[in-house]
Amino acid sequence: MTRENQLSPASEITLRVNGKPHTLHVDHRRVLLDLLREDLGLTGAKKGCDHGQCGACTVLADGRRLNSCLLLAVALDGSEITTIEGLGGDGEGPHPLQRAFLDRDAFQCGYCTPGQICSAVGMLAEAAAGHPSHVTDPAVPSGRPVALDRPEIRERLSGNLCRCGAYPRIVEAVEDVIR
Repeated sequence: MTRENQLSPASEITLRVNGKPHTLHVDHRRVLLDLLREDLGLTGAKKGCDHGQCGACTVLADGRRLNSCLLLAVALDGSEITTIEGLGGDGEGPHPLQRAFLDRDAFQCGYCTPGQICSAVGMLAEAAAGHPSHVTDPAVPSGRPVALDRPEIRERLSGNLCRCGAYPRIVEAVEDVIR
């Protein structure tokens, strides 16, 4: 074992990324965002703040939206990862949220858009599963689907920043999909 291997342990992991299996030898310190962008060439998720504060790196891990800049890749061994590139499936056309973002012009520079869309996909699943947010009416029975009005959508997407200020169009795009 070399000195470098002693200082930076690595493990072999298997991830299913956008429906395709990948077995990789990964340094224990490597975050998922860097693995996706540098090792797999999936550059949709962006490195915005690198501190989990902007949401530009949001992907779905086993259906849950997560900031990939904070996730150690080795901790996700065996997980299903979906990036913006995998949302539409193989040749099935764009995901309904991708289409709505285009139709509503819900982006300006586009840097945050992949994270916004992945976060919105995760948010729809959370609301359907009955996960409350900070603004959910406490009278809504636990575990029942949560209706997504504008305040719910805004609250649930509040972890994704858009420096261009396309928020009204983003909310409209999500509304188009849930109607």
